[in-house]
Amino acid sequence: MANKNEAKEVDLGSGSVGKLLFQLAVPAIAAQIINVLYNMVDRMYIGHLPNVGANALTGVGVTFPVIMAISAFAALVSMGGAPRASIMLGKGNKEEAEHILGNCTAALIGIAVVLTAFFLIFGRRILLMFGASDNTIEYGWSYMQIYALGTIFVQLALGLNAFINAQGYAKTGMLTVLIGAICNIILDPILMFGFHMGVRGAALATIISQGISSAWVVLFLISRKSYLNIRLRYMRPKKEILFPAIALGAAPFVMQFTESILNICFNTSLLKYGGDVAVGAMTIMGSVMQFSLLPLQGMTQGAQPIISFNYGAKKLERVSRAFRLLLSVCMGYSTAMWLICMFAPMVFINIFTKDAALISFSTWSIHIYMAAVLLFGAQLACQQTFIALGDSKTSLFLALLRKVILLIPLIYILPNFFENKVLAVFMAEPIADTIAVCTTVLLFIISFGKLKRNLSQDAR
Repeated sequence: MANKNEAKEVDLGSGSVGKLLFQLAVPAIAAQIINVLYNMVDRMYIGHLPNVGANALTGVGVTFPVIMAISAFAALVSMGGAPRASIMLGKGNKEEAEHILGNCTAALIGIAVVLTAFFLIFGRRILLMFGASDNTIEYGWSYMQIYALGTIFVQLALGLNAFINAQGYAKTGMLTVLIGAICNIILDPILMFGFHMGVRGAALATIISQGISSAWVVLFLISRKSYLNIRLRYMRPKKEILFPAIALGAAPFVMQFTESILNICFNTSLLKYGGDVAVGAMTIMGSVMQFSLLPLQGMTQGAQPIISFNYGAKKLERVSRAFRLLLSVCMGYSTAMWLICMFAPMVFINIFTKDAALISFSTWSIHIYMAAVLLFGAQLACQQTFIALGDSKTSLFLALLRKVILLIPLIYILPNFFENKVLAVFMAEPIADTIAVCTTVLLFIISFGKLKRNLSQDAR
């Protein structure tokens, strides 16, 4: 049998934790930044369409919950399966890791088929429920019809790429996203302006690019370059393999799926109190928040294989060092993002629009909406470490706390106490964030201390 670290870009079980985190996190962060651009580039071009840019941007913005929901189902399978595969590799059990990969691949394909049919049948009605108006629905539905057809590509590209990163192939995982992003940036102006397809061109460029990314991922995972391979004999679903992965993936799923529900709540409330311009501002706010969070998620994805592998190998000190370094870097980044949002918000706003009314509205609202973003470094570092350690119950509770228990109710409660209803809706975000971060950090201190004591006793 080959050594369990054979063919890895990095050796997860030895060497400097700082160097390992750098080697894994830099490509993962780059991938997440590229992924942000991947999602933002459509909106950048759409927002600058002649004469219809503001309405088109708002219409496509209403599809964001659908896009997040599709991504959430990829996370449900992969973000639980990939850490479990890493833990199995730490224990030296390659066969079990490949069994997890095969079951997760089958699940991703099945989910893609169901989601495609659902959104093609009910998509238009869903967008109207999500906050689309008579002025914006046609733009949103034109985009969504085409995007839904590429659901299988999204599931495979996002879902299986997690298994590439989980093995320590961070550069390869980055290339998955980079290839798709470059294709999207090239195809967007060609299809939107060269072929005069407008919003439909943006959607078509996206799914073609995702298709290329998914082909890259699958070809790598069936090749000899990957330590773990997709094998047909392991693709027959088994509940004892798939259910634990889905249970651990429930927290990332809830985080992303509730982001979809959250966008619905924000859009419908803002449409009621502020009209289309408020929904358009929320599209910009959502993009800025995405830009803030995804690089942090890239950092945690870089740390996840290190933490999971060494937890499986019962190397307590390496787990602790990886977490401390992760926390420091995440806090530094979230503080930098907060400073930009508070003191130079036009850096972001000008990317999406030149419409004077939308700029004016977004300039003051970003200060409210992003007020607590500097705390997110601690939130993401602690919450994602729970997942890396296989603690599905705590990670699920924390995912529910911020959005379902706190934020969504506050969106509807706060306008009853403020004359400026739109201001009240935006204030729900920083209030919920502050409470959630304090709770997460407290739980992590308690749980991680208990884990360290248990591992120390096992080592004796």
